[in-house]
Amino acid sequence: MSSLRLMPTLRRQGHPLADPLAQQQILAALPVPPFNVTLAAHGLEPLRAGPRVEVLQINVGRRCNQTCRHCHVDAGPDRTEIMPPEIISACLDLLARWQIPVLDITGGAPEMHPAFATIVRRARALGCHVIDRCNLTIAQLPNYRYLPRFFAEQQVEIIASLPAPDPAGTDGQRGDGVFAQSIATLRELNALGYGQSGSGLLLNLIANPTGPYLPDPQGMLESHWRAVLAEQYGIVFNRLYTLTNVPISRYLACLHESGQLNDYIQLLVQSFNPATVAGLMCRTTLSVGWDGRLYDCDFNQMLDLALPQTILQVTLPDLVQRDIRTAAHCYACTAAAGST
Repeated sequence: MSSLRLMPTLRRQGHPLADPLAQQQILAALPVPPFNVTLAAHGLEPLRAGPRVEVLQINVGRRCNQTCRHCHVDAGPDRTEIMPPEIISACLDLLARWQIPVLDITGGAPEMHPAFATIVRRARALGCHVIDRCNLTIAQLPNYRYLPRFFAEQQVEIIASLPAPDPAGTDGQRGDGVFAQSIATLRELNALGYGQSGSGLLLNLIANPTGPYLPDPQGMLESHWRAVLAEQYGIVFNRLYTLTNVPISRYLACLHESGQLNDYIQLLVQSFNPATVAGLMCRTTLSVGWDGRLYDCDFNQMLDLALPQTILQVTLPDLVQRDIRTAAHCYACTAAAGST
């Protein structure tokens, strides 16, 4: 494996925006309408969760083999947070008791958790559809070469992050050699049937812009990526999803330090699309932190906007049709076509 160019994490640098409270304060001070006020102006307030939990998303830790410039988790090789066994057991118990149909596993690089394979097997035994949020390069490390075949055996849906269909865009955001390693993993997955019509093995890509702007329309990007990846690299996939960069953690720090934060948040506010609100993931997803605390979404988790309960004490009535906690970062999920 070629070496990766790693940007030091904010926490290791002692950057003040590594602290969730500092991020909350910066977001609260931005000269934009509170998100709930914008919802109310469109007759959409309050924002509430649905009648059941459709997806349990668990962040099993912050450790990652990459240190990406945009990472909202502030993940990296030096992170030590890891979901302990009792929290893993509680998550799996919740899946069974509430008959939650989907387990969405994220990190860091979730595959670096020592119990990753066990979590997948136990969830699949419960009949759950399992999603793995994969950075692709992890499967090129010697200890994780088993992953592509394991994914296929367990019929895991892979949502693979890839910022751009070219080396310059991807390596510029993620580190030298990341694109080549990602292509190598995608080829292995294709060889096992992933992304192939009729295989049932889902390989979906997710792309976020490499700068402070909104992603192009998803359909247009998907067509472009299909053509480029197929013609130049022989890669096929099922769907391409777009993700607007959320102004938290490292990305918030980059925008703040470059003087682009106000312009970017204004872009998000001006692009607010009320049609996206019905499909927001926070309405059907319960996010679980590595320590068992609960959140409306993964982004709220990184801002420490926690629910009162933990995974060890929560009951279903605590969650159904609850009010969703919001802040200025929520404009990212509702800008233009919204983030899938």
